[in-house]
Amino acid sequence: MISEPGQSGAMRYVLFDVDGTLIDAVDNQRLVWRTWAERYGLDPVEVYRVALRTRPIETFAQVAPDQDPRECLAALHALEDEDVRSGAYTAFDGASELLSALRPGAWALVTSNYEHRVRGRFARTRLPVPDLVVDAAAVAEGKPSPVPYLQAAARLGAQPEDCLVIEDAPSGVQSGLRAGMTVWGVNTPEAVDGEHRHFGSLREVARDILAFASGHHPDRPEGSATMK
Repeated sequence: MISEPGQSGAMRYVLFDVDGTLIDAVDNQRLVWRTWAERYGLDPVEVYRVALRTRPIETFAQVAPDQDPRECLAALHALEDEDVRSGAYTAFDGASELLSALRPGAWALVTSNYEHRVRGRFARTRLPVPDLVVDAAAVAEGKPSPVPYLQAAARLGAQPEDCLVIEDAPSGVQSGLRAGMTVWGVNTPEAVDGEHRHFGSLREVARDILAFASGHHPDRPEGSATMK
């Protein structure tokens, strides 16, 4: 069991990505995009390759330029909503203990998904939900723009340099770095370019996250060097 950190030190904040960071949703995402691709007669492998690197509207423009992007998005949203209701989800090891140990108001979720889906997945995996969720509907620019993380900091009343971003994807890492925050990567075999530190699992980094949140961790953004 992860123990709650001490309350001494400067106020720090932790901003979590969701899919791939707290919840293992890779198989769900792959299935949703495969079903969507097959509906439009497209190669699921190629569609998923593009979808991993771009936002949905940009994906549609590349893989289905002759289709109405609004209809494409509506079909994708319907599949994602159904997956939230019926798909199998698991939280990464240690996620529930970690989130429960953080001070209320000192952490938030910053996701490219929509809040109702995040809440549905958290309910399915019994993860605690913070007061603040910055989702795709809350920002005009998504990751890798710094806007999502900067909005989260502003709404928490935090300075970017006092925020720690926990991410697994290149676009999210770049978003956090461009926001001027400390960025740690988790749950991937290899480090993503720019991460300040990299951990193979969420469980492995949990104690350091709690230390940062309680003001005891010295890490601050210092370029793009990655420490393993």
